[in-house]
Amino acid sequence: MEKQFKIFKNKKILITGHTGFKGSWLSLWLSSIGAKVYGISLKTKNFNHFNSLKIRGVRSNYFDIKNQNKIRKAFKKIKPDFVFHLAAQALVKRSYVNSTETFLSNSIGTLNILEGLKCLKNNCTAVIITSDKVYKNFEVRRGYKENDIIGGQDPYSASKGCAELIIESYFSSFLKKNKNLRIAVARAGNVIGGGDWSQDRLIPDCAKSWKNKKPVILRNPNSTRPWQNVLDVLRGYMILAKNLNTNSKLNGKPFNFGPQSNENYAVKDVIKILKKNWNKFNFKIKKSKKNYKEANLLKLNSSKANKILKWKSVLKFNQSVELTANWYKNYFNTKNVKKTSLLTLENYYYHLNKQKV
Repeated sequence: MEKQFKIFKNKKILITGHTGFKGSWLSLWLSSIGAKVYGISLKTKNFNHFNSLKIRGVRSNYFDIKNQNKIRKAFKKIKPDFVFHLAAQALVKRSYVNSTETFLSNSIGTLNILEGLKCLKNNCTAVIITSDKVYKNFEVRRGYKENDIIGGQDPYSASKGCAELIIESYFSSFLKKNKNLRIAVARAGNVIGGGDWSQDRLIPDCAKSWKNKKPVILRNPNSTRPWQNVLDVLRGYMILAKNLNTNSKLNGKPFNFGPQSNENYAVKDVIKILKKNWNKFNFKIKKSKKNYKEANLLKLNSSKANKILKWKSVLKFNQSVELTANWYKNYFNTKNVKKTSLLTLENYYYHLNKQKV
């Protein structure tokens, strides 16, 4: 794996949202292969995966990405070789409670990152992460392709759709002309993995319920999602950045990163595997009283990433859920986050080597 991603060794890599779920895993992974990792995130006192990892050498900058002036200053000072823009308000339910904050963070925050890129004079490759929810959802089973209609009814999806329009406009108007810059967009499905402590997410809620010996409440057990492991998704982002750096034809292009076409499972399927891994884990089904719209069916078509980037999800659905369940089990037994996470990364390498990816 280190050989595959040797392009990142000793490079300055800026990750926005580096203290978040995906950002913390990406920081750990890139640091482990010798990258110089810089981060931009909001300062939080809440328990999270990143703070518990205590990764040596990560240079953290704590401020809001809505502050364009600070973004520009940070980009000019760091002069990153690669940028992974992950920072976002990522929860659908919260987007209804605070829609203004969601639109500002996800849309204007992305605009500010593009402004930061625009002011760079050095060569830089950037991957801007949006969401599978940018597509106008017709509840179809064929899987959305990159050229499908951008839409979004709930505030979270709409804010990510707005971000996509901003990216397209900035690329066409400014960044395409800058020969030192290359950018691409990554859209991923429902990402699961250890170290996620976010509220209103299925597996973190299940882990907390299991630990506290209380049943978890399921409101939509039949809803399907493109579940995939965080390490599969991050490997996709890294492969995209690597290829974008050397292939100008990918400049400005979007890519889906989702599970294989037959890997679309419901909430109740996740619960079945968790019950096998966690003793005395119980759940209750309670009819949802929510007054907000959320899609029941989401599916991505990742054939473009398969064909052009030679990427695919390595872990099958049951393997991904089991790897996630084991992370929480090991953590609750040992309280050693870094050891647990490094073992998970090694386990993932094993699956990669087994499939010769």
